[in-house]
Amino acid sequence: MKITIKETQNPTILKFEFQDFITQNQNFEYKNIDEAKNSPLAQQLFYLPFVKTVYISGNFIAIERFSIVEWSDVQEAVADQIESFVNNGGIIVLQDENVNKKQPITVYGETTPNPASLKFVVNKALTKIAVEFKNSVQAKSSPLAQELFKFHFVKEIFIAENYISVTKYDSISWDEVTLELRTFIKQFIENGGTVIDESLIENDAKQKKQEIKHFDNLDTTSQQIINILEEYVKPAVAADGGNILFDSYNETEKRVKVVLQGACNGCPSSTFTLKSGIENMLKDMLNDKDIIVEAING
Repeated sequence: MKITIKETQNPTILKFEFQDFITQNQNFEYKNIDEAKNSPLAQQLFYLPFVKTVYISGNFIAIERFSIVEWSDVQEAVADQIESFVNNGGIIVLQDENVNKKQPITVYGETTPNPASLKFVVNKALTKIAVEFKNSVQAKSSPLAQELFKFHFVKEIFIAENYISVTKYDSISWDEVTLELRTFIKQFIENGGTVIDESLIENDAKQKKQEIKHFDNLDTTSQQIINILEEYVKPAVAADGGNILFDSYNETEKRVKVVLQGACNGCPSSTFTLKSGIENMLKDMLNDKDIIVEAING
């Protein structure tokens, strides 16, 4: 089993991702070796003197370190230790089917390049389908989003994987509301609230183009653009609390249209990122200096 190392916006927390899920709709947080008695792997990790907290959820293990080391000095060794433990048959978490214990939820806020948006990261998987809501009417598939829109300062909401990006109105500062939002999200999820009912998500034309059955009907250049966006661009914008989707490619104008979602939507630096980053990348990788990238805010 191969471990992938993923950075987070919190420099003290690093994620070690597995190819498959390692828990069954459960998440765990351990502050010390005694709390980790149902996780042999977490107990082993606590023998490392820099390990402060271990989170296990979905397909990843996240570790918060003490400041005595930098992740760059130890992350490869930690990944190798986790791989060796699992590949040798070690148990990650002892599953007790007779115990239906409410697990603690950890939520922490991360800044994004968009000063109007804040990313709230949760230590459990929330959805397999990224969704964006502009108002409470659009949020019928997300009870959590509907509740968040009751806060008068919430303008837009984007939910993907294990985080919620909230965009606020300019009338209030994040210092005034961050703790309130973080606490609300934490309690909502801990009390069993539904984040997203994926069965209620309407088919989105923008999302459909990314699906394999529609992907196969696109021209070769459009397919290449989607592959580049998926592999090289999406991970970066996701780390900043946003998302990017392919919309269209005009062969005559050499114009690529993309949809920006979440924190990327309306971000002051998005124009620079599109022109100096994505556009130049597409020009180089497609060997076409005439390509133009245009954003359509989701």
